[in-house]
Amino acid sequence: MAARADNAPEKAHAEDYLDRNAEAVALLSDSVFYFGELGMQEFETSELMASLLEEGGFKVERGIAGFPTGFCATFGSGGPVVAIHTEYDANPDNSQRSGALEPAAIVEGAPGHCEGHNCNAAVMVAAALAAKSAMAARGLKGTLKIFGAPAEEQLVSRPYFVRDGWFDDVDVALAPHIGSEFACGHGLVQSALISAVFTFHGETAHAGVAPWKGRDALDAVVLMDVGMAEHREHMLPFTQCQRVITNGGDQPNVIPKTAAIWWYFRASRAEGAMAVYERAKKIAEGAALMTNTTYTVDTQSAVWPVRGNQTLAELAQAEFSRVGAPRWSEDEHAFARGLQAKANVKATGLATEVAIAKGPATQKSAANDAGDVSWKVPMAKIYFPSNVPGIAYHHWAAGAALATSIAHKGAVAGAKVVANAALECFRDPGVVARAKETFARELAGEKWFSMLPADQKAPVELNRRTMEAFRPAMREHYLKERPRFQ
Repeated sequence: MAARADNAPEKAHAEDYLDRNAEAVALLSDSVFYFGELGMQEFETSELMASLLEEGGFKVERGIAGFPTGFCATFGSGGPVVAIHTEYDANPDNSQRSGALEPAAIVEGAPGHCEGHNCNAAVMVAAALAAKSAMAARGLKGTLKIFGAPAEEQLVSRPYFVRDGWFDDVDVALAPHIGSEFACGHGLVQSALISAVFTFHGETAHAGVAPWKGRDALDAVVLMDVGMAEHREHMLPFTQCQRVITNGGDQPNVIPKTAAIWWYFRASRAEGAMAVYERAKKIAEGAALMTNTTYTVDTQSAVWPVRGNQTLAELAQAEFSRVGAPRWSEDEHAFARGLQAKANVKATGLATEVAIAKGPATQKSAANDAGDVSWKVPMAKIYFPSNVPGIAYHHWAAGAALATSIAHKGAVAGAKVVANAALECFRDPGVVARAKETFARELAGEKWFSMLPADQKAPVELNRRTMEAFRPAMREHYLKERPRFQ
């Protein structure tokens, strides 16, 4: 363990707790890895996390904001209120054996973790338990809230949490996320995004005998797709849209009366995402007119860009230096270099130093549903080193290290940073006050509002059929041992 940079007995307590429970951290991370559950279907994952927090002395409320696999765990009372929140869902068709240097599915075609949200789950729970233990032992006052956020890969849950008031009493928030090194930027970090399903409605007919009697919903989907493709030329810089056709009909000899296309609209700011979304609705209207169909739109999620608070980013940076980069073995470096070579990126091995942040972050085109939280309260998104540098997410290679000692060591280090940052907010009320002051300056008068329709409900059926199809085979690979924190 790195030499401690300050005389903080609460942090020493938390770090010792995590060193003592390193095996439990690893087992929790690996358990979630083998669950491999898609968004909104993380029943095994969320129950394990919530029950471990409950056993550790937290009061847990399950099913918050209409999300069956969401939860809020609370310890303590009064102020300040510090929230830790993260995601734990997997991706479709990304089952990958950990430790393999080539594509190797655990269950062919099944979902799997190919980014590392299993490590996020372990870091959040372990940091919460360590911080709670230190608070109780050292008599620190305040409230620690832990939010389990389903379906981040579909950018779903946290905009609902914020809209429904779950962050109204929170003073500052910390969001751990897997990376290949320690990092925490301030300023605009990620993009805004609106997720919407456009469903066209027509009329069936026999495609070979009387197609003129049909009104083809799939034609409308195709025309909307063409219209959006033409519109891309006229989009502002940093604006993007992506789609998948989720329903193209049933069989070629029946004109489809129903067809659907699922869009993501991205932009650097919330108003930019809304503008391209409004244009998409106009294009959908035109497609419907051309095909004599109608359409409906389901706005499943709408997220603000992730914003990092400078005060909390500086706090995280200090904790990175305190904890230090994990000490990797030569075997771990060799595995990383082998994976990098396989992925055709520079074979540098693992990060051995803590990088010093220089100025505001460069905004990424990727989005995260923590964005709404970061405009409601001061927030830091804290990246920890549990994956291999240079490896792109949502690809088999990003799953190869996720149940290895690389992921485990990085998760313990990440939990130490998150626990320490939370404890510093309880130890020093000035940290929270300064975070709020810088937050007010950073917003410059701009106020968060929910981009979700007021009556929008959580999409509870999302990914259900896929998980039902694959879960029986995946269950054969669940770990038998349950993590125990002491």
